[in-house]
Amino acid sequence: MSVRPYLRRTGEGEAHWFVGSLMTVKATGEQTHGRLTVVEFVNPPGFAAPLHRHQDEDEMFYLLSGTTEFRCDGEAFTAGPGDFVLLPLGLPHTFLVGPDEPLHALQITTPSGFEQFAAEAGTPALERRLPDPGPIDPAALGHAAARHGIELLGPPPQH
Repeated sequence: MSVRPYLRRTGEGEAHWFVGSLMTVKATGEQTHGRLTVVEFVNPPGFAAPLHRHQDEDEMFYLLSGTTEFRCDGEAFTAGPGDFVLLPLGLPHTFLVGPDEPLHALQITTPSGFEQFAAEAGTPALERRLPDPGPIDPAALGHAAARHGIELLGPPPQH
């Protein structure tokens, strides 16, 4: 397959509501020969991800705005705009977005594949603004995660 250069402008890319957050895919495995996925996330204030670990991917974040506390393998650290965070393959982790503003970040996973999990577990985003997150079906999320090499270990942590 031939991969061609491209430009994704602000607001461009396939968008999904995924566990209460807006994600926009900027680069897929198909576009990177399976090497990585790049997703732009906007997580609402106070959002917390379920405790989980990736069995196939390293996960990285580059924060554009907002703050979050990352918890990984017994360590906790707060990150803000311009910070880069690496969450290595196989280590349990979560993050908690600060209460005052949304978190806007680029998430990079290597190798690719995260975009397929998020598309299966999420819903197409026809409007690109933060909604009320609404209920999440933990069973459906768990089944999709298992099919994509992500192990859910526990509920989102509390602030």
